[in-house]
Amino acid sequence: MAKDSDTMVPAPLREASREGYPRRRDLAVSLVEELERRIREDLLKAGDKLPTEAMLMAHFGVSRTVVRDALARMKAAGLVQSHQGVGTFVASTLRSKPFCVDDAEGPGHALAALELRLGVESEAAVLAAQRRTAEDLAAICHAYEALRTALAEEADTAHADLRFHLAIAHAAHSPHFASVLEALGPSAVSSSIFERAHASHVNGVWELEVLEEHGNILAAIRLKDPEAAGAAMRLHLAKSRGRRRAAST
Repeated sequence: MAKDSDTMVPAPLREASREGYPRRRDLAVSLVEELERRIREDLLKAGDKLPTEAMLMAHFGVSRTVVRDALARMKAAGLVQSHQGVGTFVASTLRSKPFCVDDAEGPGHALAALELRLGVESEAAVLAAQRRTAEDLAAICHAYEALRTALAEEADTAHADLRFHLAIAHAAHSPHFASVLEALGPSAVSSSIFERAHASHVNGVWELEVLEEHGNILAAIRLKDPEAAGAAMRLHLAKSRGRRRAAST
C-alpha cells in the first residue's frame, strides 16, 4: 500500500528509562494515541494497511515489544484487524464501545486486571483441563518453554507470559476467554517489569516462583485434572497480585 510510507512521518517516541529499564507501557500508550490520531484525521482510513513492525519501529524509535503491545491494544479496541501472512489493517467498522483495560495509570489498574483474571482464567484452566486436545497441550508446552527461556536469559517475559495464558484460554474452546486476555494485553498480563525491578533483593526468588506456578498449571492440564488446574491458576494469579503489590511499594 502506498500509504505505508506516506502517512508515517518519522516521529520518534523517546525510549525514556527509569532505574535501568524502558518505560515500555508508556511508549505503547503513546504509539496507540498517535495511530488513533491518524485514524481520526483520516490520514489512515478504513481498510488501509498499517506499516510493518519494522517500519513502525524505525519511524517511532521504539522496540518490537512496544510495537506489538500497541498493536495488541488497538486490536482489542477494534481499531485494527490482523490477517495472518498479509498484515494489519485499519478496521472497516470501528466498535463504538470497545472493551479495553489499560493499566498505564498506575498499580491500581494492574491490580484490578488481576482481580478480573482471577475469575476468568481460573475457569478457563478448568475447562482447558477438560477439553484440551493434543494440539492444545503442545501449544501450552511451547509457550511454557518460551517463558522458561526468557526467564533464563533475563529477557522481557511479557509476550511469553501472555502466550502461555492465551494458549490455555484457547484450550478451553470458549472464545470469550481469549478475547478478554487479548483486551488486557501483555503489559497487564505480565508483571515481569515490576518483578525484575525488585528481583535483586530477593535473589531471583520471584522468577523461580513464577516458573514453578506455570509448571503446576501445565501439569494439571496435561493430566486432565480440572480441579487441580483451576486451583493452580488461582494460586498463581493470587501470588501475582501479591508480587505486584510488593513491587509497587
